[in-house]
Amino acid sequence: MAVRQEALFKIKSVQLNKIDLPKKVSTYFGENTFSIETMQKHISKETFEAFKIWMSEGKTITLTQANEIANAMKEWAISKGATYYTHWFQPMTGLTAEKHDSFISITGPGKVIEKFSGNKLIQGEPDASSFPSGGIRATFEARGYTAWDPSSPAFIIESALGKTLCIPTIFISYHGEALDAKLPLLRSDEALSKAAVGLLKLFGHKDVKKVFSTCGPEQEYFLIDKYYYNLRQDLLMAGRTLVGAASPKGQQLEDQYFGTIKERVLNFMFEVAEEAYKLGIPLMTRHNEVAPHQYEFAPIFEESNIAADHNQLMMDLMKKVALRHNLVCLLHEKPFAGINGSGKHLNWSLADNLGSNLLNPGQTPEGNLQFLAVLVAVLRAVYLHADIIRAGVALAGNEHRLGANEAPPAIISVYLGEQLSKILDTIAKGAKKEISKHYVIDLGLARLPQFDKDMTDRNRTSPFAFTGAKFEFRAVGSSQNISTSIAIINTIVAESLDYVAEKIKKANGSGKDFNEAVLQVIAQVAKETQDIRFEGNNYAQNWLEEAKKRGLPNVASTCEALKAFVKKENIALFEKYKVFSKNEIVARYHIWVHMYTLVLEIEANTLNEMVNASVIPSGFEYAKLLEDNLGGLINLTKNAKLKFSNEALKDQGEHLSEVISKIYYVRRNTKEMIKLLKKCAGLSAEEKGKLYFEGLKPLMEHIRKHVDDLECVISDEHWDLPKYREMLFIK
Repeated sequence: MAVRQEALFKIKSVQLNKIDLPKKVSTYFGENTFSIETMQKHISKETFEAFKIWMSEGKTITLTQANEIANAMKEWAISKGATYYTHWFQPMTGLTAEKHDSFISITGPGKVIEKFSGNKLIQGEPDASSFPSGGIRATFEARGYTAWDPSSPAFIIESALGKTLCIPTIFISYHGEALDAKLPLLRSDEALSKAAVGLLKLFGHKDVKKVFSTCGPEQEYFLIDKYYYNLRQDLLMAGRTLVGAASPKGQQLEDQYFGTIKERVLNFMFEVAEEAYKLGIPLMTRHNEVAPHQYEFAPIFEESNIAADHNQLMMDLMKKVALRHNLVCLLHEKPFAGINGSGKHLNWSLADNLGSNLLNPGQTPEGNLQFLAVLVAVLRAVYLHADIIRAGVALAGNEHRLGANEAPPAIISVYLGEQLSKILDTIAKGAKKEISKHYVIDLGLARLPQFDKDMTDRNRTSPFAFTGAKFEFRAVGSSQNISTSIAIINTIVAESLDYVAEKIKKANGSGKDFNEAVLQVIAQVAKETQDIRFEGNNYAQNWLEEAKKRGLPNVASTCEALKAFVKKENIALFEKYKVFSKNEIVARYHIWVHMYTLVLEIEANTLNEMVNASVIPSGFEYAKLLEDNLGGLINLTKNAKLKFSNEALKDQGEHLSEVISKIYYVRRNTKEMIKLLKKCAGLSAEEKGKLYFEGLKPLMEHIRKHVDDLECVISDEHWDLPKYREMLFIK
């Protein structure tokens, strides 16, 4: 019996103890967060007012006030059972990081007290030497600082034997350069706010003090049984299957999407939701996704910084909770070939401090000039900076996903929908139609009421689609930290909002009526950006040809896409809005190119090990079985005078020959792969990236093809690697 067949008998649902929880989520939502409301209960009125001014106006609190907040945070955390605290940050690894310190402070021989000062709250000093820096500092320069981000509430993480207070922080080098994903996002929101407030003032909104981006990232993921996961070196090392023949049934019948959620998975989802609600993460939606064993969680919109923190927490929670159910949560963009991969659809919008959504068209968008001005600013931002948007989602995992049937292509375009497109086209031509009637669909059924038609249909093939009061950026990878994409979108939109505002001022200053001036600018920008708008099927071949005619970039290679970050004009843009310094953005380019090459090297070396330790031995065992069988038949014809048809013997011989040939091609290509890795050993990351994309990846695909051919003919008894049909269909 094969090892994988033994694993099959071990797979069973985990027996769970029923926990009596409060029936209403509202009774325990956010109980593990040191929210604004919680803080207010634990500190003086004066300190709380100072903290609010710090949040709204940037006027820093005093050390005495910081000490008071720190002590209140400590007392609250200890009352919840916490014994340690950590500055929780997001280095350039794409993951989160933490160093735990105890609350205890020695007061004398054998005596301690729990203590936590304002200094410790505001600043920490983890060893930064082993975190990626892209050349910002030398490896031997270990000093790095974490600094409290008061805009994101502290929270408590629970484990079986204890609790830890986590304080969201930024992470910077000794010289103050950003070594994390959070600081650029915070900077970009400041730049966006300044530009948007300036535009809104032109429309008479003198009372708006702040504008911020909001997000709701839809998180896709796969679940597989832990027994199978542990038998797959590729899933363990690379997060995706490097070999594996397609299951006879995949997603062809489309019977998984929105289907009944199996009890084992539903139990996992309930526990994730419970943990998320305690942390104040507003999970709203859960459902089966398109591929077998693929699922999705989606939250309610939040301020982008908090949404990004919550998404990182969600990914950690999903992985931890899955293990409690003898499952493994896969966040790789393409863990299984031939079926849908996983993305993180980033729903992005703009809101002001008065609660207004700047991307809300209202009932009559033709009459909502402010909305149209913001809309064309976003169009212009995407049109001029599509290369940076693409670079922001460039990573090895997404290279497999972009352009497949579950993800938009690498060509960045915008979908607005029929009605908005007509409005912009009409304005661009210098004419303006009458206010459109509110579209209504009559369902024609007596029991169902009429309902208002959405301003746009949904286009699931578009990378950047307007979906009613928000844009949905579908190209983000499921494993990615959304902070980088948000920071990029915020920055380019800030620049375009400034541009539109200046154009309106200039047109209005030339004697035109304000509304006429706004329409003139909207018309101009709508004309200039029409090439970025596409309302059709982004998967279609004719769109690839049309996009090329329009001059829209189509960059499949991760390393080529990342070069957008080091273009002079893009560096200048980020520096102008103080989101990244030149050193910071160049460092990120080097980090991400290096990460790409490391990922491919890990995958190639893992594939080499799998081929030599699992695939080839299984092939030889099966070939020996065929050889013995064929030899036995031949002996029987000679010694026992039994007769077998020549066709039957020939067929057995051909089958043996096919198996031997496949083994040969696997070995030949594997040797070529290792030879290529050795050849690239002394090259720069950029040179490696190019050769890996053009040479290594095709070789790995050749190896996979022949391995998968072998999997389809070798007997189950001799094949140890869990198969797709098992991993994806055994619940």
